[in-house]
Amino acid sequence: MTDHLELKAYGKINLGLDVVRKREDGYHEVRMIMQTVNLYDKIVMEKTSEPGIRTETNLPYVPDGEGNLAYRAAKLLADEFEIKDGVTIRIKKYIPVAAGMAGGSTDAAAVLVGMNRLFGLGLSKKELMKRGVKLGADVPYCIMRGTALSEGIGEILTELPPAPQCHVVLAKPQVSVSTKVVYGKLRANELKPEQHPDIDGMRHAIENNDLDGVISRLGNVLETVTIPDHPEIGTMKEILMAEGAEGALMSGSGPTVFGIFKDEEAAKHACEVLKKADGGRLTRQVYLTRFFNLRKSDR
Repeated sequence: MTDHLELKAYGKINLGLDVVRKREDGYHEVRMIMQTVNLYDKIVMEKTSEPGIRTETNLPYVPDGEGNLAYRAAKLLADEFEIKDGVTIRIKKYIPVAAGMAGGSTDAAAVLVGMNRLFGLGLSKKELMKRGVKLGADVPYCIMRGTALSEGIGEILTELPPAPQCHVVLAKPQVSVSTKVVYGKLRANELKPEQHPDIDGMRHAIENNDLDGVISRLGNVLETVTIPDHPEIGTMKEILMAEGAEGALMSGSGPTVFGIFKDEEAAKHACEVLKKADGGRLTRQVYLTRFFNLRKSDR
């Protein structure tokens, strides 16, 4: 055991996001291909003799205390295991907030992992994932990381081989989107067959290390809601494609857009074009990254 930990909480994108139907209980049944990217928040956790959980972030609009999912993750395990010591959690945010990249969920996932290590709880990854779903549907995936098929309401996960590597440009327009609002507006049972992405085909392409096959199947049914409300998302996709992206898509419920590039120089140029678009008013958050999978070549 240790009294101090430094952790990386990695963001994710959705290579494919399909909503199969809206269930009678109000939840949406999904099928998604999730992919971790090498953009992460930094989390420092310290055990303290003074009881209680304290959270600090570098962004004034990210809540502390009960309003922060990372706080609730620490409290979940502190309550279950009757932990008497306290813990301080410092979060340095790099993943865009309210952006469709699971920033809050991945911070919570990292804190679950950190609490397990700090206090020697002895929980396996599967046991942590089982607890994580109590905090949110994306939390178990953020503990798993890598390339995965997500089903049910997002809690049924199947680990896939690492997706073929590429260069990824991420850009968030200067709007924030509520996942709850987007799903509330979606008419899942009225979607046309051609609006549903080919999730099985994408899985097959990943298993065959076929990047072109992955790119040709990029799709997200939530774009049908978010792009009409926020046309700048469509504008960013157009810029990425014009600058040489092989494919471009909104991640999650948005508004972050990503472009997949085979050529690194083209990807770098696309970043500069996005930063200058509309006189710099379209976005201030642009990142060039790659897929992250748990193998040495991708770390």
